[in-house]
Amino acid sequence: HYFLTRLKVPMPIREDIWNFVAGLSMAISPGKAGEILKSYVVRARTGIPMATTIPAVVTERLTDAIAMLLLAGIGITTYAADQIHYVLIPTFIAICGIGVLLSESLSLKIIDFLGTFGPLKKITPKLREMYQAMRTCVAPVSLLWTIGLSFIAWGAECVAYQLIFTGLSYEAPLDVCLFLYSFATIAGSALVPGGIGVADGALVGGAMHYLPELIESKAVAAAFLVRIATMWFGVGLGSIALFKVGHMLGGEINLQETSSQEKSNTEVEANEDQVKPL
Repeated sequence: HYFLTRLKVPMPIREDIWNFVAGLSMAISPGKAGEILKSYVVRARTGIPMATTIPAVVTERLTDAIAMLLLAGIGITTYAADQIHYVLIPTFIAICGIGVLLSESLSLKIIDFLGTFGPLKKITPKLREMYQAMRTCVAPVSLLWTIGLSFIAWGAECVAYQLIFTGLSYEAPLDVCLFLYSFATIAGSALVPGGIGVADGALVGGAMHYLPELIESKAVAAAFLVRIATMWFGVGLGSIALFKVGHMLGGEINLQETSSQEKSNTEVEANEDQVKPL
């Protein structure tokens, strides 16, 4: 909602709360790409093109990734400093990507270059629109503020992981839980939708490797419980919220129709750009 405010999108906060919660149901989509649903809902309620609000969804995921890398870095430096490159490399890539976004001339040159390819020529105006919105979202103040929020939120999930171990009568150090949960979540989400199987396996294997005298049954139980509490609970809430969002939209969610409308609008804009005054 903060990003939408920055983009001057008049989405009522009450409706956006339902919209955000409904987006949690898309956690099991590849790379959470299904969260584009949020942009669709905003478009349906405000008329603002999806090209303007998709950058807000992308920046959400970016701030989450940066926060998780920070948490993993804090955890790994205290007991496995020799593995720090697993955190530094993706952090460096993220910083470089943000640097490119902040350079307007360089970004527009890249977009114009992409526009030289036939299939991408028609969507170049939309790419420019998305870039300007993304630039607003990743401005230093908004980026730092939202990374801070993400750091607190994901940090709470790491603490939850530690509390589960406490409930299982095993005292797991917080720094180890920070690294294990953050790294497993990042690695899992990058490979399969929702990190299903991969993140769970990384949590179990990592706990057995880094936590001394931990029996396998407790490692499996901790991974199972934290995934229910932090992911599947959210997916369940999101699924319920989808009914409310569907009611807000008149009982129908049709992403395919919106995609066609967006494509049509893009073609109209492209044709208007080609019209020369007499």
